[in-house]
Amino acid sequence: MTINEKQNRIIRQFELLGDWPERYKYIIKLGQKLEPLNEEHKIDENLVRGCQSQVWLITEFDGEIITFKADSDAAITKGLVALMVNFYSGETPDTILHTDPHFIKKIGMQEHLSPTRSNGLASMVKQMKIYALAYKSKQGQAVE
Repeated sequence: MTINEKQNRIIRQFELLGDWPERYKYIIKLGQKLEPLNEEHKIDENLVRGCQSQVWLITEFDGEIITFKADSDAAITKGLVALMVNFYSGETPDTILHTDPHFIKKIGMQEHLSPTRSNGLASMVKQMKIYALAYKSKQGQAVE
């Protein structure tokens, strides 16, 4: 599935849910399905800066694609990071760097999140792109 297909699937899923109370329940369920990180990964250097709740984000890179893993101490925030992990995992650094999650605006999420949660979501996206940039630069060094 391409990243654009992922975006369209997320938009369709949220449209099917209808109202925001149902959408919040769905977001929380996404977080509940997220595999918790081991305690050894819940360290300061894995924290996403800019989130009011604690969000830990780690990556695996096989030389081609990035897999993200995350956890949070808050239900809605864990659901939001799960949404982003599902969206960007399995993609190349280039794809991550060149694809903004426009589904966030399309489904009206920014209007329904508190300013602190909205900032936290933006921080998650930013951190994922920073990881992608770091892996892209490693790829460039390996090719030369």
